[in-house]
Amino acid sequence: MKTQIKTQTPTPRRNTKRTAMALALAIGAAFSAQAHVVLQEPLAAGNAAYRAVLQVGHGCEGADTTAITVDIPPGFNAAQPLVKPGWKVTTVVGKLAEPYTMHGHTVSEGVQQITWSAKGTENALPNALADEFVFRVNTAAKPGVYWFKVLQKCVKGSNPWVEIPSAGQAAHSLQFPAARLEILDVQPAEEHHH
Repeated sequence: MKTQIKTQTPTPRRNTKRTAMALALAIGAAFSAQAHVVLQEPLAAGNAAYRAVLQVGHGCEGADTTAITVDIPPGFNAAQPLVKPGWKVTTVVGKLAEPYTMHGHTVSEGVQQITWSAKGTENALPNALADEFVFRVNTAAKPGVYWFKVLQKCVKGSNPWVEIPSAGQAAHSLQFPAARLEILDVQPAEEHHH
């Protein structure tokens, strides 16, 4: 009597699942390797509407995130946060370093700081998950690199993403680098700013 040995070859379906899992792990590893708070789009035209998406990749040493505060750099104006379900949004309004004109009126005050606060710990951003905090703003007219300082508060502790590299220093060498935005020396397409 012959003994038959059955071998099983992975089906394409199994390979697809393995490939998808490997890809997800690689993306997760890449995201956690640069798990600073960063702007999704690090380049923008000067004096143009910009949709700022702050990406938060983790909490504070294992603790869930309960608040994100971002300072709007001088030269940026008309900042307006987007609503986030489960989070309260507040702003600090103050005198602008450089007044600007909108719809024929001079504007000398504006939003200088935005804070999103979780409505209770049940709405906090879990340490193991990533999320985005979004606001609109008109960019500075002068080309160059600008830094958005961000304070991440957690159930325990905080991460002050406020460090700005000195000339020649790489931002990723800092423990808590601020979110970087480079304003390019290009003119945006004709658009209506708010």
